[in-house]
Amino acid sequence: MQPPSAILSSRDWTDVLPLDAVFEDPRRPLEVDVGCGKGRFLLARARSNPGANFLGIDRLIRRLRKLDARILRDNIPNVRLLHLEAAYVVEYLLPAASVATYHVFFSDPWPKRRHHRRRLFSAGFLDALDRTLAPGGQVNIATDYMDYFAAIANLFRRDPRFVETEAFHPAEEERTDFEITFLRKGTPIGRCSFRKAP
Repeated sequence: MQPPSAILSSRDWTDVLPLDAVFEDPRRPLEVDVGCGKGRFLLARARSNPGANFLGIDRLIRRLRKLDARILRDNIPNVRLLHLEAAYVVEYLLPAASVATYHVFFSDPWPKRRHHRRRLFSAGFLDALDRTLAPGGQVNIATDYMDYFAAIANLFRRDPRFVETEAFHPAEEERTDFEITFLRKGTPIGRCSFRKAP
């Protein structure tokens, strides 16, 4: 049964997320959209994959409220939303070995060198990905900022816990609003995907 809101609420975001209480069927593979934004990718992906569960994370509540209204209006039962910082969710709230796929598209590149420490991808974030990915789980990445793309790819390539695989390309209806804008402008997009090593 569809809940009154897809946005998860809790008085205490310090405990591990109880996936068995969050999703109708917690045995389904879980895909996490990190920084889901307006939800174009998330909704299209959830509609075309009804046998999976989807969690969208974003820090802007107004985006999530609009997305929530669409989820309820269109009766998409396999999506839940979290209004929190993505790094915190991955590091502390997701259970170990629970995620089949992470999608991280166009995260803030923090281009100034003094701000690089604010970037999502770091050695600590890779630790959290490794902990939460199921065996063989995958991370799909896309960015328009090619310096950041090179840094992300190198970070993964130096880590023996991950193996590079063919880059994920979303279906046309799954392209994010950012991606559509960049493609129209002819902006290059860097893509890479990595699987958790056996």
